[in-house]
Amino acid sequence: MMAKSGPPSKVASGGSERSANTRRSLIDAAIETLKENGFSGASARAIAERAGLNQGLVFYHFGSVSNLLLAALDAVSEDRMIRFNAAIENVSSPNDLMDVAAQIYREDLDTGHVTVLVEMIAGASSTPGLGAEVATRIVPWFAFTKDAIDKTFGDSPFASLLPADDVAYTIVALFLGLEMLTHLDGDRERVLTIFGRAQQLVTMLGAFNAFAPPKETS
Repeated sequence: MMAKSGPPSKVASGGSERSANTRRSLIDAAIETLKENGFSGASARAIAERAGLNQGLVFYHFGSVSNLLLAALDAVSEDRMIRFNAAIENVSSPNDLMDVAAQIYREDLDTGHVTVLVEMIAGASSTPGLGAEVATRIVPWFAFTKDAIDKTFGDSPFASLLPADDVAYTIVALFLGLEMLTHLDGDRERVLTIFGRAQQLVTMLGAFNAFAPPKETS
């Protein structure tokens, strides 16, 4: 049975390397358990057995199973953010952005990262306090998406049609929805087709200079 979300136990800051390695092992095991067994199967015993550790260490280091699973989600999100920031570093056009979006989609499915998030969202409905914690961890992706939009569209007419914050929120929600649907039915080709059609639309609009900034009038 899943423990309720609670405060983590106090472990001395800057603790020993052994303590850090134990925490990392538990986090890695929690990630893999969420991928293979889902939220309902991510018990302290299952995670500890996968890590080859005593299950009491789960509560010693994290205070609760939920806190450990949140730490697992944090680790996955940090890894994704590092990789995706690198991916958009050289993005300079809407076409580039669409390519990166499709790449991110594939990577999330291939690595199983989307499974971790989907399972945590599913578990949030049955664990008090978990929903707000999971939602908080999605917030940075709104800022990431907004930065990508600002960088790509800049002063183009499209940038003035809708507030960038609203557009970013919509894109993140749509992206998560597509990943969740693919997670459920296993049909990634349908979504890849959608990305392809969106790419065609962006290319067509680009041919008409739809993304170009308005010309200054004298």
